Amino acid sequence: MSMFTGWRAALRIARRDAMRAKGRSALVVAMIALPVLGVTAADVTYRSVTPTRAEKLTAAMGSADALFSDPGMGAGAIEQMPDGETYGVVHDTSQPGDASVPGIDMTIALPEGAHAISIETAPATATTTYGIATTDIVELRTSDPMVRGKVDLVRGALPRRDSEMAATEAFLKKSGLHVGSRTTLRGPGRTYTITGVVERPDDLKSAALYAEPGAVIAPWQTLAKHNQKVLPPNAGSKEWLVKGADRAGVSWADVLAANKRGALVVSRQVVLDPPPDSDVPMARSMSGRSYDSSEELSAALITVVAMAVLEIVLLAGPAFAVGARRSRRQLGLVGTCGGDRRHVRAVVLSGGLVLGGVGAVVGVVAGFLLTVVFRPMIEGWAGHRFGSLAVHPSELLTIAVIGLVTGLLAALAPAIVASRQSVLESLSGRRGIRRSSRVLPLIGTVALLGGIAIAVLGGTSGDSTLVAGGSVVAELGLLCCIPVIVGLLGRLGRRLPLSPRMALRDAARNRGRTAPAVAAVMAAVAGSVAIATYMSSTLAESDFEYTPSLTPGTVALIASDGGATQQLPLARAAVERNLAVNGGHADLGRVWAGSDCAVHYDEENGCGSVELIKPTGKGHSCPLKGKGARKLAASLSAEEHKKLMRSPACLDEFMYMTSFQGETAGIVLGDAKFLSTYVKLRDPAAAEALAAGTPVLLNPAYAKNGEVTLKAVHTYSDLDKKNRKLHPGKAETRTDRVKVYQAPEQYATTPGVRMIMPSRTAERLGLHTEVYGSVYAVAHAPTDAEDQRISAAIELAGGGIYLQSEGGQDAALLRDDAILLILSLFAGVVTLGAAAITTGLAKADAEADLTTLSAVGAPPGVRRTLSGFQCLVVALTGVLLGTAAGLVPAVALRLVDLRQAVQDMRVEPMNSAYTPIVLPWATLGFLAVFVPLLAGLLAAAFTRSRLAPARRAG
Repeated sequence: MSMFTGWRAALRIARRDAMRAKGRSALVVAMIALPVLGVTAADVTYRSVTPTRAEKLTAAMGSADALFSDPGMGAGAIEQMPDGETYGVVHDTSQPGDASVPGIDMTIALPEGAHAISIETAPATATTTYGIATTDIVELRTSDPMVRGKVDLVRGALPRRDSEMAATEAFLKKSGLHVGSRTTLRGPGRTYTITGVVERPDDLKSAALYAEPGAVIAPWQTLAKHNQKVLPPNAGSKEWLVKGADRAGVSWADVLAANKRGALVVSRQVVLDPPPDSDVPMARSMSGRSYDSSEELSAALITVVAMAVLEIVLLAGPAFAVGARRSRRQLGLVGTCGGDRRHVRAVVLSGGLVLGGVGAVVGVVAGFLLTVVFRPMIEGWAGHRFGSLAVHPSELLTIAVIGLVTGLLAALAPAIVASRQSVLESLSGRRGIRRSSRVLPLIGTVALLGGIAIAVLGGTSGDSTLVAGGSVVAELGLLCCIPVIVGLLGRLGRRLPLSPRMALRDAARNRGRTAPAVAAVMAAVAGSVAIATYMSSTLAESDFEYTPSLTPGTVALIASDGGATQQLPLARAAVERNLAVNGGHADLGRVWAGSDCAVHYDEENGCGSVELIKPTGKGHSCPLKGKGARKLAASLSAEEHKKLMRSPACLDEFMYMTSFQGETAGIVLGDAKFLSTYVKLRDPAAAEALAAGTPVLLNPAYAKNGEVTLKAVHTYSDLDKKNRKLHPGKAETRTDRVKVYQAPEQYATTPGVRMIMPSRTAERLGLHTEVYGSVYAVAHAPTDAEDQRISAAIELAGGGIYLQSEGGQDAALLRDDAILLILSLFAGVVTLGAAAITTGLAKADAEADLTTLSAVGAPPGVRRTLSGFQCLVVALTGVLLGTAAGLVPAVALRLVDLRQAVQDMRVEPMNSAYTPIVLPWATLGFLAVFVPLLAGLLAAAFTRSRLAPARRAG
């Protein structure tokens, strides 16, 4: 029999065996198809979501040939690179153009015979369902064919008249408006009808309104010229979409001609087919190369594919081993018919080839279809549309081949084991006895300890490559130790009830299928725990360095100028009506020296200044500044450095001192209500001190012997003639010692406030005071609708007041929480899958034992509880080992960060060296508690309590 004839027979046997054992075959196909599905979906998504150069040009200029813009360098000549991303002024005076002219005449910069439409953007305030909101107004003829691809119609109709507008979905969602709604722009005072919904394919989250050219900005400017109460629109960007006179588009010669007139040009023809460097004037002065991340991307891709292959082999290998044992009589018959070991191996390998091929095809097709189905969701998450559904046949074929080869690799070890069995053992059904390797655990232990040492060495030396290599070696070492660890599980169940004891002993006795499943769970959990731990640690570091603008749970009403304070009562009513306010408001006032001019005065120090002078000496001066600071910083640990930086003496040096509008140097005019509402200090003694005219000092580093030094620079501006008459005199600097009440040290970090001064004390010191705002304690931060309602009420009251709230790091937290959730779900799915596979294999492999249990009178529920505990054992063991393996790279990478932070601290002692290692307890709890319990419950729920009648052999 030839080789091909033997393989043809082996394939036929494997195909029939797969059809006969449909459940086991479907399990193997699913294990091969799932990673192939994931890699295929990732490949198609990545290729589709990453725009090509042509797609980027379409997003920027639609179907136009070029995008002309004014770079803001005057009318002088400029030079640029072909892609238009790099440009500069030409300093050669022989070039035409005049750089002293503030703008350029784009009509003379356009190619002869070209057709152009303008794009002009300006911010404006529009009325909404809830109130008013600030948004961008884009004047663009959206009905022009050149705009297609840059701005596309989603539904409704494009604006055709000056009284119509189109809106993006993000603006409608924020404002509560819809197609057919009317909105009024507060600047020009005109009302427009929203006729349709448009989108920018490259920015789906853009909130803007689109109007016809000349419909908003020009009337607004005209109105502002004739009405001093109307402020002119803020100057926005202006660009031109240009269509060439012929099909050739805009050539490089046209670009150079436009550059001479000061225009910057991005031409589709030039970008896609750039001229040689010899024809680019700016290229002669450019040097250096751009960073190419293709090597890093290839390394990451290889790593992902390698991990996918490893998990397939680990999960599918036991399935082939069980299948070979289930078919051992058939394999024995092959031997009795003259087949040798290579024919037995061929039969088992053919099973891997058949099931691997089916799994690869199913995975590729399913991955492509899932990408198509979830395309809108992916585009919404990415924030831009696919340029096209990019399919690279060579890449998909490679992925399918990897799946096929992986099926063969998964069947390789079972094929070798099956070929070594004697014909007598195969026909009689005896498995034989095979001792576990004693060398492998020793190798694994050495590799584990060595990998940890290499990773730590890489962390302390700052070498990320050593960290990665050591982490992989440690994980492989732990992988080699898993059979021994699984074997030890059997000894843990001596005193346990029947079902958990049998589950532990079954896992220990059948290490061939238990260990790979545990290893697969460990591999998935290790990666997720490593990333989650690193992200949690960096998030804690950013929380330490973050400086809030307000105390938690508070908002502030701030008047932008002195005249706007008259509208404060109406603004307060709007806040109290629309927000979940806890209690009433507390007045917020400012203190200044000099004349009664506005705080934002054109002349520097036109209103004088008031500041606290920090004493020198221990407890007052920050030791991390000045002489000996570097030596001290080098001797401190990260925790000691953090504690010192947070001390009152160093606090203002480390943290950016946020301030309220108009507040000077952290000195705020307030009373006991401000103390309890904003500072959250409910101290009767402090309230009594304020009532008695004694300031409350929050940062004790400024006090000496219970007093602070207050320096006031009194100035009287000649520009303010009215107040010059009210407050005659010469400019002077006065220093006063003021007795204060010192608050507890923990209140020194209160944003924007160092000291609260009563009004009577300020008047005694000859300072000027004014209540210019209010603070509120609120149950939650204002929503978009609440903010718009309040803004509308303030606008109706006369404007000049804005609501300030603490945004915090909410966006970053949400993004990081989403990533942690995805990682947890991924690891959870792999854990459930691996545990389910092992439980299914155990059930198929131990059918005889279950029959014996039933025969000796075991209750029907034993089958359910046994399956549940078998699943729990695999899931919990894999999660715990994966957590330990994942902490190695996470800790080592944080050591790399710590080394870099210490180096930066020695250069600048005020740089933070705080690099904490924070465990993601929510992720660990989800993986270590919830997922194993869920796996056990699902396994128990889907297991039949009673045995199905078995067919008699023969």
